[in-house]
Amino acid sequence: MKTKKVLGILTLVLAFFILAAFTMPANQPAAWNIPAKYKSMKNPFAADDNLTKTVGKAMWAKHCKSCHGNTGLSDGPKAAGLKTPMRKFNDPALQADSDGILYYKSIIGRDEMPNYEGKIPDEEGRWATINFIRTLK
Repeated sequence: MKTKKVLGILTLVLAFFILAAFTMPANQPAAWNIPAKYKSMKNPFAADDNLTKTVGKAMWAKHCKSCHGNTGLSDGPKAAGLKTPMRKFNDPALQADSDGILYYKSIIGRDEMPNYEGKIPDEEGRWATINFIRTLK
């Protein structure tokens, strides 16, 4: 009798863990911890359409589209090999992020999103990239 109870409890526990494994979201990235200085950071080149169309587009082509794709839909050739799911740049929630938050996520990075401070050393190029991201709505 005791053995049947123990087996019953073990079966229930096992069923719980199997059910939990199938119902929990897989590969859910952790929330970004954005420092306050970036949250309030202002884009000094926000109104420069020419910079966006030239430098921003060039920076995107060189550094971003291999993962994020031509139009920011996370369909670049390297995307399939990443463990971390990427957001699409036409996502209204992403577009609602402040320029400073996009700067932090795009330039400072984390995990599989590399740091671009050395690859895009000048502020103008960094902000031009953020401006270009804004065109991918």
